[in-house]
Amino acid sequence: MTILPLRKFFAAAVVAVCLPLAPQVAAAAPAANLPDFTDLVDKVGPSVVNIRTTTRVTLSQGGGALPPGMDNGDMSEFFRRFFGIPLPQGPQGGQGGQGGQSPRGGQGGQGGQGSQGGQDSGPDNGDEQNSGVGSGFIMTSDGYVMTNAHVVDDADSIYVTLTDKREFKARLIGVDDRTDVAVVKIQANNLPAVNVGDSNKVRVGEWVVAIGSPFGLENTVTAGIVSAKGRDTGDYLPFIQTDVAVNPGNSGGPLINMQGEVIGINSQIYSRTGGFMGISFAIPIDEAMRVADQLKSTGKVTRGRIAVAIGEVTKDVADSLGLPKAQGALVSSVEPGGPAEKAGIQPGDIILKFNGQSVDTATDLPRMVGDTKPGSKATVTVWRKGQTRDLPITIAEMQTDKGAKADQKKAPEPKPRAANALGLSVTDIPADQLSQLKIKGGVVVDSVDGPAARAGLQKGDIILRVGDTDIANAKQFQDVTAHLDPQKMVAILVRRGDNTQFVPIRPRGPAQK
Repeated sequence: MTILPLRKFFAAAVVAVCLPLAPQVAAAAPAANLPDFTDLVDKVGPSVVNIRTTTRVTLSQGGGALPPGMDNGDMSEFFRRFFGIPLPQGPQGGQGGQGGQSPRGGQGGQGGQGSQGGQDSGPDNGDEQNSGVGSGFIMTSDGYVMTNAHVVDDADSIYVTLTDKREFKARLIGVDDRTDVAVVKIQANNLPAVNVGDSNKVRVGEWVVAIGSPFGLENTVTAGIVSAKGRDTGDYLPFIQTDVAVNPGNSGGPLINMQGEVIGINSQIYSRTGGFMGISFAIPIDEAMRVADQLKSTGKVTRGRIAVAIGEVTKDVADSLGLPKAQGALVSSVEPGGPAEKAGIQPGDIILKFNGQSVDTATDLPRMVGDTKPGSKATVTVWRKGQTRDLPITIAEMQTDKGAKADQKKAPEPKPRAANALGLSVTDIPADQLSQLKIKGGVVVDSVDGPAARAGLQKGDIILRVGDTDIANAKQFQDVTAHLDPQKMVAILVRRGDNTQFVPIRPRGPAQK
């Protein structure tokens, strides 16, 4: 007997009652131009794999976590009586870990045939516990498989299951946490590899398909459209945003266009519940393949760096600095002795181009620099004081992240000055502190009110520049601010801690507070 939800039951009843009374209308025309995914799934489906990870644990003598006096037979009876199911199998598989069992637990296909690549795992299988499940796809016919880095993180063993139910123990080739890409290798040949597409040709609104193992349900197909391109989520890469249903377990699976080409790797979802809410993100395949090629050849990814911290350029900052539009990357700090400092890049500069390529947003710059070979020469175009400057720079190799540090001693108790049109009282910075901060001038904020307070400035901030004028001392600061136009925004270059940024402020007029 099939029980329908009440909502469906009442809807059917209403239709049954109202149908005879409704005027007869022409049958609706069949829907046209709806996509058919069947051939696509037949083509790409065999290239998608399930990835299962395990971690090795130490079991206590006597079988582990069973209560005293209980054995597996007792627990089996408990599960049968109260849950109506057999005792869930442990890492050893069912019925004492017979030779035909796979590490998955249960039957694992046709005995030992189901784990050809995993036979080198040896007797240690009994100490393994399942730790995660995800998806992946076959890159090459000789067994290279791509997935997400977070799928295989902290795994002691990685198992790859094909659609024909063969399971292999995989060897980790390399991971790149920054892009969330990983490559593993299984011992197999003549595998069905995917066709790689061009993510730069993806169009918003086109149909796409995801295949993976959501919640461990293997070979699940979902479809939707591309919702946006170049979506910045704060990570290293811009993502392809879709409305394809993606859930835990889909991670690492392919995003496929209507030509059967992989255009992305399903990686993230936006969720308040832990499940799918209509927004999912995929790593563009072009970026993923560049990473995968390095992982295959060297086991790691080498990136360039110029040693700066950057931020977005807002419209207010752009307007106050005379930039035609809000673009580029605002340099907030420069690492002492790094490539940027040697090239003459300064906090407050806005990087507009890197090697002739336009830097439209701040997230563009790390990718451009990262793709540049360490040791090579490049040209950085910056906006400074209303003009562009081309600065030659030598790219260094990215290492452990570290920011520009400067020890700061507490400034002596400042002597207040009268607040000005910006609402700031400032004092000079002692020479020894200027040296420690590696700056040539500036003033320290003693008190804040009015426009500066509304803009977020704080006591202890250091003012380096007002508009295009570098500030050397408190007297000069007062002279410059005395002539500000209250009808125009002015950009104040502010250093707070190790970071430097522009803060747009509208000066107050004589009668304003």
